[in-house]
Amino acid sequence: MRFRHPNGTTVHLAYCTNVHPAETLYGVLAQLRDHCEPVRKRLGRDRLGIGLWLAKDAARTLVTDPAALRGLHSELDRRGLEVVTLNGFPYEGFGAEEVKYRVYKPDWADPERLSHTTDLARLLAQLLPDDVTEGSISTLPIAWRTAYDTTRAETARSALQTLAERLDALEELTGRSIRIGLEPEPGCIVETTADAIAPLTAVGHDRIGVCIDTCHLATSFEDPHTALDALAAARIPVVKSQLSAALHAEHPCLPDVREALAAFDEPRFLHQARAHTPAALHGTDDLGEALAGHALPDAVPWRAHFHVPLHAAPAAPLTSTLPLLRDTLARLVGGPHPLTRHLEVETYTWQALPLELRPRSRAQLADGIAAELTLARDLLTDLGLKELP
Repeated sequence: MRFRHPNGTTVHLAYCTNVHPAETLYGVLAQLRDHCEPVRKRLGRDRLGIGLWLAKDAARTLVTDPAALRGLHSELDRRGLEVVTLNGFPYEGFGAEEVKYRVYKPDWADPERLSHTTDLARLLAQLLPDDVTEGSISTLPIAWRTAYDTTRAETARSALQTLAERLDALEELTGRSIRIGLEPEPGCIVETTADAIAPLTAVGHDRIGVCIDTCHLATSFEDPHTALDALAAARIPVVKSQLSAALHAEHPCLPDVREALAAFDEPRFLHQARAHTPAALHGTDDLGEALAGHALPDAVPWRAHFHVPLHAAPAAPLTSTLPLLRDTLARLVGGPHPLTRHLEVETYTWQALPLELRPRSRAQLADGIAAELTLARDLLTDLGLKELP
């Protein structure tokens, strides 16, 4: 979906296909047929943007087989889909029964992360629509915080600098500019937008910036205006933003609130929990740890890294952080010029919701994704952007 900003800039809105993970090219093509095209048709659109997730094996097939890449491009066109952004965070196994900490491997101290992201950039340059010259890729925020030392930090910095040089060369070759955004996430080396400033300043290249995920921003209790002001002062670009909402519990000391939270403690993904007091930000690696003991102060609200559907906040006594998403979006694209042109709805947890909230069919999932995109579209038009055909 494309929108015209009042200053004349085109802003792209997509949804991320990691909600239907596939490890192979065959699986990716099935996604387009079984999920993405039906969502487009529900929205009544001739064209729909998707934030494509390409696992290691699928990406390698496309890089080594030009005919396969041409086939994917043709299939996107045939189904009315376009790609201006990729999700390069998960490497493989995102559809496994247990993902948890595995999603952070390989990290930016591992040569394979550089190799894979280079592949993705080359592919995106070929997949961009004919009238689009800029693409974006989100990636993990350097590494999970444990087992990370100064040697690995220097290796990661060098890898990101090498990537920036390769992206420069790619633009010279193709005329397409691809940028990478580190995606701050609780528990990682770059947990917050503030944490991103030092390592990105060390890299020192405007092709490498941040991807602001509004669920992660909310989970860490970041104020969007403070965060964006600091990034602007440091001249760190916002490459893209993932529109998502976290789980919020106002009174975690109450038994019914804890019971409601427990329904979201599931075995597949990591759901980091945070509580903010005047003295500090307190956290656990997973929601179950917070519920099991006294790791978090319960006299203040809790938030959990659980991407809840944008249009469907959980029932009381819980809610979502949709208001923070609204504030962030207003700052990102509601001003005299957009701070980013790539927006992506990223609710990958539909099948991890409590059983009574999960879609029971492909049709129900398509309905839900279409409803999320409709809400995002309405937020953009309320900010003065005009939806384009």
